Amino acid sequence: MRPRGARRRAVVRRRHRGGPPTGRGGRPVARRSGRAGEGCRPGTRRRPRRGAGPGGHARPARSRRGARPRSGSGALAPLAPRARGPGRPRRRHRPRGGGGVSVAELEPGLLDRVRARLADRPGELTPHRVAEALREAGRPVGDATVLSVYESLRRDVVGAGPLEPLLRLPGVTDVLVNGPDHVYVDRGEGLEPTSVRFPDDAAVRRLAQRLAALAGRRLDDAAPFADLRLPDGSRFHAVLAPVARPGTTISLRVPAARALRLDDLVAAGSLSGPGAELLRALVASRAAFLVSGGTGGGKTTLLAALLSIVEPAERLVLVEDASELRPDHPHVVGLEGRPANVEGAGAIDLRVLVRQALRMRPDRLVVGEVRGGEVVELLAALNTGHEGGCGTIHANSASAVPARVEALALAAGLDRAAVHSQLASGLAVVLHVARGRDGVRRLAEVGVLDRGTDGLVTVVPAVTAGADGGLHEGPGAGALAEVLAR
Repeated sequence: MRPRGARRRAVVRRRHRGGPPTGRGGRPVARRSGRAGEGCRPGTRRRPRRGAGPGGHARPARSRRGARPRSGSGALAPLAPRARGPGRPRRRHRPRGGGGVSVAELEPGLLDRVRARLADRPGELTPHRVAEALREAGRPVGDATVLSVYESLRRDVVGAGPLEPLLRLPGVTDVLVNGPDHVYVDRGEGLEPTSVRFPDDAAVRRLAQRLAALAGRRLDDAAPFADLRLPDGSRFHAVLAPVARPGTTISLRVPAARALRLDDLVAAGSLSGPGAELLRALVASRAAFLVSGGTGGGKTTLLAALLSIVEPAERLVLVEDASELRPDHPHVVGLEGRPANVEGAGAIDLRVLVRQALRMRPDRLVVGEVRGGEVVELLAALNTGHEGGCGTIHANSASAVPARVEALALAAGLDRAAVHSQLASGLAVVLHVARGRDGVRRLAEVGVLDRGTDGLVTVVPAVTAGADGGLHEGPGAGALAEVLAR
């Protein structure tokens, strides 16, 4: 049996040769009724052929635009080009994706109208929905524009929006937004202005509220500030305008992709070689210590590096308000505090978590940041056989640490004499870090605790770092040597 296409071509050839059309197997095919030379039913009038004039005479066929003319011999002629009417322009082929414009070239307010139309019909954000919203907004666009608008809107609902490229910069530690026109980044060498801008303060506010919602927190005029940890581990803080001026502020602390080792800190200039050896000896001695410093001074970075050199057989239990410590250690358990919900219930503070951590058989108890009543529980733990405990604390210098601990403990209900008594017997060393004028965070001082005749604890400098990076011994060097020799 011949294929269907071949049978059709055979019928066409026979028609043009003048013979009767044949069908399958060469059998003749009956002609349609109503043509000349064919019979019709009695009592019916034969319908004239199309194009016949008066009297049934054939009328010259009108040429149709784009019709296939026949040659005199009846053979099929090549296709003729389609004729265009007068004044009709030639249609140009537009490649797929062409003819689009970037988001920056769109008229003001178009993105807001598209965003509003998409919000009216909730659903997954797709290029198809964006194209429909653009057409409804009265904007004829090409595929390139649809994709450009789609990517812009996707950044608004996924990740950190316009800040996402900054968060991916190598070595970035902080991204700060002061209103729509001032965005800064810190890559370890101080704050740098960037070219990132927001359309207006409403865009900054939307981003702040969306990031807060990712962590299940409320951020609005009734609760205009939030401090939380995002799902990717970044520390997020925001204050809405008009409480914040010149506009809504956002502060993002970016966690390191991996914990820096002491060798990394030496390579970065934060530690000298002898300083790194001193810290290794401190960790091996299992003496309790605190890392002090200002905001962004490198306290958490140094503490994570020290925890990474703890013996693998030891169990570390970390207690943090927001998880930032990521030591490179095989046995780490983390406990994280939780703020109250919108009803004011469900809060879990660090003081409760320190008590829980003591029941988890920690070889080393670590408090990520001592800044409240948890200092009482930490001092109690350091005085009940839990060696090697450590943490960080905000202080302007190593000598200011006892006063800072005293203030926190007094606020939690511990009297002054008890504070200094427990501090002297439980804590051994203070490591102070500071940021230099060149923006580099460095270990500035190592001090040992000493209790005077008045019962008050002071910090005696044992080692200080000079401008040349070298270590210089202080009056407490002998006491530090005794601590390291334990």
